[in-house]
Amino acid sequence: MVSMSGLEARFCRSLPWRRITRHQVIPRVAGRVEGPTVLEIGCGSGAMAAEVLRARPDIERYIATDIDPAMVRAARRRLARFGGRAHVQLVDAAGLGFDDESFDTVCSWLMLHHTIEWQRVIDDCVRVLRPGGRLIGYDLPDNLLGRTVHRVTRSSVVLVDPDRLVAHLDDLGLREVITEPMLAGQTYRFEAMR
Repeated sequence: MVSMSGLEARFCRSLPWRRITRHQVIPRVAGRVEGPTVLEIGCGSGAMAAEVLRARPDIERYIATDIDPAMVRAARRRLARFGGRAHVQLVDAAGLGFDDESFDTVCSWLMLHHTIEWQRVIDDCVRVLRPGGRLIGYDLPDNLLGRTVHRVTRSSVVLVDPDRLVAHLDDLGLREVITEPMLAGQTYRFEAMR
């Protein structure tokens, strides 16, 4: 897994990012989180986890994971107010150390493009998802703006084409696989059911 560049990490801890998540993203994705147990891969500073937990008081256990120790510390500070409902762990999404079929929802909020082997990450997410559970999230498509931003920030990323993601989810036997453009096509939402 690749960690974020310094510029990306600062942006993910910023007020503008929290506003974008609260007003543009959460209304379109939080309602898709189902069940009492949720795993987030690549939680960054915990901004999305905090918004989902705030919007969904019925979530009993939300495990937010990241590979970057600085992001894990930031997420722990941000999520401390949720007490025993929120847990933050240092975890590589390409090798999730959780039991098979242990989560109702697995989510990925704008992080797949930070992985080198996104297919391996998706495979492991599906492994820990319970039958009938949902894989949900959003990410950046492989387009000119995304490539330019990541070139400028010197980030080594693999932008995930939505059609390739759909094909991989279909190959894994997931049902109700969808993608939907968001933010004028600069991001896309995805969802699938095991």
